Amino acid sequence: MLKSQESQLFDVRRLALLLEVVETGSITAAAENLQYTPSAVSQQLRKLEVEVGQPLLIRRSRGVAPTEAGQVLAQHARSIVRLMSAAASDLDQIAGLKRGTLTVGTFPTLAGSFLPSVIRAFKGRYPAIEIALRSARFNELVAQLESGATDLCLLWDYPWHRFEHESIRVTEVFSESTKILVAKTHPLAERETVSLHDLRDETWIVRAEAHPAVEVLMRSAREAHFEPRIGFLANDYQEAQAMVSIGMGVALVPKTAVALQHPDVRVLGLGDDAPLRRVLLAQRQDKVYAPAEVAFQSTLLDVARESAGAYLD
Repeated sequence: MLKSQESQLFDVRRLALLLEVVETGSITAAAENLQYTPSAVSQQLRKLEVEVGQPLLIRRSRGVAPTEAGQVLAQHARSIVRLMSAAASDLDQIAGLKRGTLTVGTFPTLAGSFLPSVIRAFKGRYPAIEIALRSARFNELVAQLESGATDLCLLWDYPWHRFEHESIRVTEVFSESTKILVAKTHPLAERETVSLHDLRDETWIVRAEAHPAVEVLMRSAREAHFEPRIGFLANDYQEAQAMVSIGMGVALVPKTAVALQHPDVRVLGLGDDAPLRRVLLAQRQDKVYAPAEVAFQSTLLDVARESAGAYLD
C-alpha cells in the first residue's frame, strides 16, 4: 500500500516546470523564464512523464501543447505552486526576513479616498513599519493574496454576490452607498435625491471593460423597469465625471468614487433604493498573522469607526 502511495508523489520542481511550459507553450521560453537550459527542462519533463506513466506534452513544429493528462496535471500544479509560494512567504515572516514591511492590496476608489487616512494613522502609530501598496482589479487582488504576494488586501462585494472563499477570511470595514452624478446644469441638479425611475430616459456613462459598476447599474435599472442607454465607456471615474460635467450623460457610482469631485458635477442620493457596497479586509485563513498585519487591521477598523456613516449619507 505504501509503495502505491509513493508512486503518486511528484517532484514539485518538475510540476513547476510543466506549468511554465504549458503557460508559455514553449520549452525554450520556459527555460529562459526559469533560468534553465532547454535540454535541462526537456530532461526533467521526461522524468515527470515517467513518474506519471503517460505523455504530458505534444511536440509541434512551433512549441508544445499539453496532452489531456498534461492539462490536468498543470491545473493541479498551479494550485501547488501557489501554495508553495504562500508557504515561503509565511516562513519569511516568521524568520523575520520581512520584519517591518507590510504589503497591502487595494483597489483604485479606496486608494483615492479612505485608504490615505488609514495609512496616515498607521504611520503615526508605527513609523518603523514600511507599507507597500498594490492597486489591482478584484481577481488580481485575490490571486496576490493567495500566493502571499500581499499580506492582506481590501476587497468589495454587493448583497447579490457576497464574496466567499474557503481559504480567505473577510472582515467588513464599512458599507458605502451608491450615488448619481449629473452635470450642474442638469434639470435635476438642485435635488438632493432622485429615483432611478426619474432617470429612465437619460444616457448613461459607465466604466469600460465589464467593470462591476456596470452590473450595479443594470440590476438597479431592471428593478426600476427600464433598460439603460449607454452613451460612453469611461476608463476611470475621473473620466466619467468629466463626461458627466459636459452633459454627455449621467452616471451611477460608489460614494468613494467621488472623493475628488469635479466642480461641474452634482452628486445626488438614491435614498433607500441605493445599492450598498461592502468594503472588506481580506486575509488568508491558513497563515500566522505578523504583528504588523494585526496592527494594520486594528488601525483600519479604528479609522472606519471614526468615519462611521460618512460613506452612507
